[in-house]
Amino acid sequence: MLAKVGGVFEKFGKRTLAAVAAGVCCLAFAAVGQANASGGGVLKVRLGGDQTETRIVIDLDRSATAKVASDGQDDRRVVMNLPGVNVDRTLQGAGQGLVKTWMLDGGPMGARLRIDLASDAVIKRRFLLPPADGAANYRYVIDLAAATPGAANAGRVMMISAPAAIRPPPLSLKKTVVIDAGHGGKDPGAIGAIGSNGYEKDVTLAAALALKSRLERTGRYRVVMTRSADVYVPLETRVPIARKSGADLFISLHADSGPTTNTRGASVYTLADRAVARSAKLVSKDDWFMKAGLQGDRGVSGILFDLTQRSTKNRSAKFAEMLLDRISDGDMLLLRRSHREAGLAVLLAPDVPAVLLEMGFVNNAEDEAFLRDPAGRARLMNAVGDSIDAYFAQETRLASR
Repeated sequence: MLAKVGGVFEKFGKRTLAAVAAGVCCLAFAAVGQANASGGGVLKVRLGGDQTETRIVIDLDRSATAKVASDGQDDRRVVMNLPGVNVDRTLQGAGQGLVKTWMLDGGPMGARLRIDLASDAVIKRRFLLPPADGAANYRYVIDLAAATPGAANAGRVMMISAPAAIRPPPLSLKKTVVIDAGHGGKDPGAIGAIGSNGYEKDVTLAAALALKSRLERTGRYRVVMTRSADVYVPLETRVPIARKSGADLFISLHADSGPTTNTRGASVYTLADRAVARSAKLVSKDDWFMKAGLQGDRGVSGILFDLTQRSTKNRSAKFAEMLLDRISDGDMLLLRRSHREAGLAVLLAPDVPAVLLEMGFVNNAEDEAFLRDPAGRARLMNAVGDSIDAYFAQETRLASR
């Protein structure tokens, strides 16, 4: 059934914003790894250097500027935004030298570069090179240098005091999908139509485990479960689990219950506009989009929050459409109005695309029998898995629309 709206959310995900260090020195550059994109602003990403100094070059088809959202001083995670720059698909790869892994994807401000540092380092300098000397395109260059005592504070143009950050999980070369099996433990959910021992919590857990198996077989995903057994997980902690894991997608599985036993069919929920303001309860002042403006500039932070949330809603809606398309091709019927909006707590993350899938009506004998049949359940979860594959394969960047 629908998760209850409401709850008090704790702040988490402490990160510290600082600006970039300035200075001039030379770095011998050897291109070692690159990822090609099909236009959209970003052409390729190249890395070179060693554990002392490492250079990252982003080849662009246009001029660009960048803004540092997090300099990695406390959590070894550098986040940098390139406003107005499009990236048609996620680029990522293993690093070199001071870079452990990197990812360039679409964000609400444009392209977003995220770097996991292999060791303590500072941004030594960053600059844009125009086409010249045989280079036909623009190049945005970021030089990292190994940190030395006192280097973290050298050349900073701004510092914000904050508690020690909780280090985020390392960037994965796999997409992270969080599967939320609705209800559990002392919260049984809806009562099934077949016998007195059928509960929604059992159906959702079985489906979640089947989906986990389907995704992991591809080798393309890191799967995180909010629960993998019949245990109670408080509603207000499920979205924080997704955000702390660095989720690229969150899907909550439920089984509906109607006033009569005749209603059947699946439906998908995304966040309603009326509930958007409640997402602010999930946001820490240390989230990158709240700190990417100048110190004390609450207007900039508010704008970035709105842009982030708008991008997330667009991505959620796109995934919901793909999900419904693939479910409708299978054995499961859909409700007449199958894409719905609500202010459900599990949909409130402002920066993680999320949907809640009602897999059918557990108090309808046909729907419940289908969901309890391992073969039927597997077909449904295969369709869900196919929609996840299609979602991550799509090359249209919704945030720029």
